[in-house]
Amino acid sequence: MAAKAKQRALTAKGMLSHGTKTSRGLLAGSEMKCADNTGARVLRLIQAMGYKGRLRRYPSATVGDKVTVSVRQGSPDMRKKIFQAIIIRQRKTYRRVDGVWIQFEDNAAVIITPEGEMKGSEIRGPVAREAAERWPRIASASSIIV
Repeated sequence: MAAKAKQRALTAKGMLSHGTKTSRGLLAGSEMKCADNTGARVLRLIQAMGYKGRLRRYPSATVGDKVTVSVRQGSPDMRKKIFQAIIIRQRKTYRRVDGVWIQFEDNAAVIITPEGEMKGSEIRGPVAREAAERWPRIASASSIIV
């Protein structure tokens, strides 16, 4: 019963279930572009939300994961602040269910509010299909879904 309630709560926040296993291309400490218009330019990954790892193993994340980031470069009111974000592109190759291997030019994320809403109003560049399927609000704001 509790699992169904938790699933409903996550769906209400704008998140759908996690898909298939993909290669985790971003470790804690990785820097990525901010692909929205919030004023941040470079983000550093601090923690992957819901990551349960092993002793001395670095937390890692992949496309579509919700992560905690700090703003390294950007407008003065955004810098040195911690936000939650969704990874929309990763440079590390990963395999889709249909057998296609996908790789992007850069690592990128969009900043979200704690409720799951996008902080910005537009997304620059392509968005991975895995992220768009899992986060419908990101899919509606993106112009290109690969």
